[in-house]
Amino acid sequence: MNETSQSSHPYQSLGPDQVLDAIDGLGLQTNARVFALNSYENRVYQVGMEDGSYLVVKFYRPDRWSDEQILEEHAFAQELADLDVPVVPPQRINEQTLHTCQCGTQQFRFALFPRLAGRAPELDNPDNLLVMGRFIGRVHLVGSQRRFAHRLQLSVASHAVASREFLLRHDFIPASLRTAYETLSGHLVDRLDRVFTDQPNLQQIRLHGDCHPGNVLWRDERPFFVDFDDALTGPAMQDLWMMLSGERDQQQAQLLEVVEGYEEFFDFQPRQLALIEPLRTMRLMHYSAWLARRWDDPAFPMSFPWFNTERYWSEHVLELREQMAALDEPLLRLYP
Repeated sequence: MNETSQSSHPYQSLGPDQVLDAIDGLGLQTNARVFALNSYENRVYQVGMEDGSYLVVKFYRPDRWSDEQILEEHAFAQELADLDVPVVPPQRINEQTLHTCQCGTQQFRFALFPRLAGRAPELDNPDNLLVMGRFIGRVHLVGSQRRFAHRLQLSVASHAVASREFLLRHDFIPASLRTAYETLSGHLVDRLDRVFTDQPNLQQIRLHGDCHPGNVLWRDERPFFVDFDDALTGPAMQDLWMMLSGERDQQQAQLLEVVEGYEEFFDFQPRQLALIEPLRTMRLMHYSAWLARRWDDPAFPMSFPWFNTERYWSEHVLELREQMAALDEPLLRLYP
């Protein structure tokens, strides 16, 4: 999720016929079957091919990423695939992975991927967590070899400060909650700044960036990582903390399994334990602002009808209060 605001209805000129025309323009033969998949930031479709196979085509949100940033995403996924890390890189067609098509006055950039079936990993299964740790470790081993040149770097400014400022500047917070939100979010930003100031030499590596279970397909007893759309430079914990959920004792047990597998391939920095709750806080703030930024896109009110209500913002303020308390809790440990 990026910080760039969008024009209204960027996908209004994109429909099934335009999807088929885009693929036909590459010299590929479809069977004219198009099925829209659940995707909001981009538009993603499953398309049937004449030979009976299926492709997944992703149309990137206009103006969000530069060509260089998208190509870096593609190159990272391919670099991982070339080293037998289970990821789903885009297909190279006509010597390219990034393609363009014109739909009315709007130009779209798109990429095609093989369709891969699978299920979400079972994060309450210790064996699954151990394997997830191993494969995230493999991703990070490759990601540590160099930094991205064009993609974003995770920071308090990008994920917390900019999110807070957008919501306040565009009056998304109801008047009855504005003072509470403004004060609380300001205190959280101060706390987050101190956390990262106290960690001046954190290793910064290339990350998946959005490594939640919905972006992992479990098949053949191993995870396949999909959707590198949010790949960025940041601390390793950004890809690890999303494996942790539930009560503190549950998260403690999950952490031990994930780190045990992770360290088979890449060294875990114990001081990154201090980043778990700060990164969770930043994601909560960023998620609300992401929905707000996209609210002019008709797909968002249809898919997130609970957003931007008095109840939603009241619960969001409560979540942030809980995160303020969580920032004061003792850190999870690397031993039972």
